[in-house]
Amino acid sequence: MAMHAIRNIVVLTGAGVSAESGIATFRGPGGLWEGYRVEDVCTPEALRADPVLVHHFYDQRRTALAGVQPNAAHHALAALDRAWTGELLIVTQNVDDLHERAGATRLLHLHGELNSALCAACGDRVRQSGALPPGSICRACGAPALRPDIVLFGEIPYAMDRVIDAIGGCDLFVSIGTSGAVYPAAGFVEWARESGATTLELNLDRSAGSHRFDESRLGPASELVPAWVDSLLNGQ
Repeated sequence: MAMHAIRNIVVLTGAGVSAESGIATFRGPGGLWEGYRVEDVCTPEALRADPVLVHHFYDQRRTALAGVQPNAAHHALAALDRAWTGELLIVTQNVDDLHERAGATRLLHLHGELNSALCAACGDRVRQSGALPPGSICRACGAPALRPDIVLFGEIPYAMDRVIDAIGGCDLFVSIGTSGAVYPAAGFVEWARESGATTLELNLDRSAGSHRFDESRLGPASELVPAWVDSLLNGQ
């Protein structure tokens, strides 16, 4: 699709966008996530069985997040957000706030946010900057039911209807720094293709879904994303 024909864009970002800022990627050696077994800290069963451990894990991640900064990829997407006159939705699988700190506003967190707490009793949300002990009181309903506002394995990602609508109406779908292996996000490229969109992958290495894209460009996000945004905004 020619640049001049692109009006509506959906960008999906994953762990590879934030890795260069110093945030650990999703899985490490041996199936560990930042030194923890995923099953012990990232499932509803784990939250019920050991809320102290799960809350502590996300407290640690929240503390670590405060010590990192957005990188060139985050800033480039924020520049696209400011400059693009068509529709744009940045859908991130990341729970950090680096897109926001770079200045992006047309943004949706598919898997929740570290700096947010969710009431398991009434669904109210509140910004969370410090430790969140189990049994923290909800300001809305008074229940001792605040938990990390994170979509755990087996839970439904947020705002899927909005994402599906945006993908269905986009001319260009771009996937940045994601493995292409975790559903439903792994299926976004197929939805985009079925809707007639051009599809582009920007990734450090070929992903499980690379073959589904019209084009894949490989390299660090901090290099690929600014170059792509620059070419898009300059109509090249």
